[in-house]
Amino acid sequence: MKKTILTGIAFLGFAVSAMAQNFQGMAVYESKTTAPEFKMEGNGITPEMQKMIQERMKKMLEKTFVMNFDKSASIYKEEEKLDAPGQQGPGGRMMNSMMGAGGTYYKNIKDKTYTVDKEFMGKEFLINDSLPKLNWKLEGETRKIGDYNCFKATAVKPVSQSDFRNFRRKKEGDKKEEPKKEKTTNFMDDFEMPKEITITAWYTPDIPVNQGPESYWGLPGLILEVNDGRTVIVCSKVVMNAKEKVEIKEPKNGKVVKQKEYDDIVVKKMEEMREMNGGQGPGRGQQMRFGR
Repeated sequence: MKKTILTGIAFLGFAVSAMAQNFQGMAVYESKTTAPEFKMEGNGITPEMQKMIQERMKKMLEKTFVMNFDKSASIYKEEEKLDAPGQQGPGGRMMNSMMGAGGTYYKNIKDKTYTVDKEFMGKEFLINDSLPKLNWKLEGETRKIGDYNCFKATAVKPVSQSDFRNFRRKKEGDKKEEPKKEKTTNFMDDFEMPKEITITAWYTPDIPVNQGPESYWGLPGLILEVNDGRTVIVCSKVVMNAKEKVEIKEPKNGKVVKQKEYDDIVVKKMEEMREMNGGQGPGRGQQMRFGR
């Protein structure tokens, strides 16, 4: 009898282990970013053209992502759209990269590392670094997202200097008084990148994984919504343990860099482009070269 009980316990342990190994889910996220308002004057740009540019930018900042995950890892990738004019060329891919899209975002919760492939100005980069650890504060608020009971959590996060979604217009009091000199048309002087932002997340313990969209993780349940004030990411669909499994593997192509190294490259190249075009940003036909 004792032998039978031990055999049953061993079988139950094996079944639980097998379930954990086969556990996999898929979540679809809708991401919307509010573009900073700016005025482009001169160079033949009319108010109608500016409005058209703003509308086009708004559309580019509305994206759909799919995340496949298991207990230890996930891959998060933008869903390809056929009707996305202007996003297929080099300029569109660069804009995607600077606005949080492009490539595959791989997170390994077990090893606490992430890898993301980015294309910037025609060169492939493979950012490999430690997962940022956020000091989440678990709040008392609850709400439903779809059929899932969710709990609120907040954290303060340092801003990546290569993520231009966080660009915002300077407050009037923050603008430095410059000595009088010849007027330029560099609208970028009116914008700044904050050092940190406050994150609000909603997670569900109904799906007990430490996963979430983009770089977010570390809560006792799948993160279904993230809001940083300018970008809102909301889960619109969850499928658990589908018959067809997706291989969750780390991207491998590109020059391997740390996050800070990639940020420095982006900032430096953007400054070079501004200087080459008289302080007004990149001009047509300009090409940048990267050192090895």
